[in-house]
Amino acid sequence: MILTLLFALVAADVSGTVFLDHNANGRRDAGEPGLAGVVVSDQVQVVTTDSAGVFRIAGSRGFGVVFVSVPDGYRPAGGFWQPAGEQLAFGLTRAPANDAVTFVHASDTHISPASVAQMRRFRAMIDSIRPDFVIVTGDLVRDALRVGEAEATGYYELFEAEAARFAAPLFTVPGNHEIFGIERARSNVRADHPLYGRAMYRRYRGPDYYSFNAGGIHFVGLNSIDVDDQWYYGHIDSVQLAWLARDLAAIPADMPVVTFNHIPFFTAVETINGFMDTPPAPSTITIGGRTQFRHNVSNASEVLGRIRPHPFPLALGGHMHVRERLRYEGAETRFDQAAAIIGPSRGAGLTFTPGVTVYTVRAATIGEGTFVPLGAALP
Repeated sequence: MILTLLFALVAADVSGTVFLDHNANGRRDAGEPGLAGVVVSDQVQVVTTDSAGVFRIAGSRGFGVVFVSVPDGYRPAGGFWQPAGEQLAFGLTRAPANDAVTFVHASDTHISPASVAQMRRFRAMIDSIRPDFVIVTGDLVRDALRVGEAEATGYYELFEAEAARFAAPLFTVPGNHEIFGIERARSNVRADHPLYGRAMYRRYRGPDYYSFNAGGIHFVGLNSIDVDDQWYYGHIDSVQLAWLARDLAAIPADMPVVTFNHIPFFTAVETINGFMDTPPAPSTITIGGRTQFRHNVSNASEVLGRIRPHPFPLALGGHMHVRERLRYEGAETRFDQAAAIIGPSRGAGLTFTPGVTVYTVRAATIGEGTFVPLGAALP
């Protein structure tokens, strides 16, 4: 069974305000005005604030979290998401004026007590680069899909503790290793566990798909992990596709879109790894009698079709542990995968270096990106 709606809540109204937090204390003080026209979502419905900064999601059918699609030129004073409820308050501060926005794409931290030092090397590099924000495309923790609750939450809590040390805002999406307990034969977790599947990620990291704006670009984080019984595969589910259409309808038609998700839309790395037909992660999966590739997004054409006619210059992915750059003649979109922070990977006699990619946005145009090996001197 595909676990798309397992954690949907009973419909209830969600309401609140988005305001300009002059002193960045996370509270609305006297004289701090509401912000009009800010997009707010429960991962199903998409609404905008009125002239007083007030929003209301009637009969919310979301998954227990509400987020602000942070507007260009602002930063969240606290978190950009909160647990669903009434009278929520999201404070935003103005971002420093810049003629260029710099961000870092990283992936696959796979944090555990044994790899904390590598995570801290990553943070030290980010502190040196001083980007406006960092995107991490999943597999944040060593494992949650094949272990019990105590071990999984231990990894999540370790990631949260280390993430809190980053000076730059950190935007994440889940990888397959964040989807709790689904390989039940190994995890011994029941499907009715309250944190089963995507719920554990949402408890710690909030929305598993969402959007924000920076440098004239609309960034969309997607959860490209779907589940059939005990097995994950690359797919954007129908609930996300419907949300994506609503989210994109709230921005200008000529605004460029950048996506980021764990399992990539397209990749050539599977040809390096070679075909695998044995557990734990074979190359294909059969769902409803149809066999499809497992380690790329099986309905990528449908997703890309939803994004157009918006300009779509860049799609970011992880999962493959390789810095990969796909360019197709005549295609507007560049497909870039990030190397793994956890360490070097190998395949077909090749060794792939851990590191991050630094992108600069000027006049809503994204540069090619510069790969920086982890621990290397900055360019």
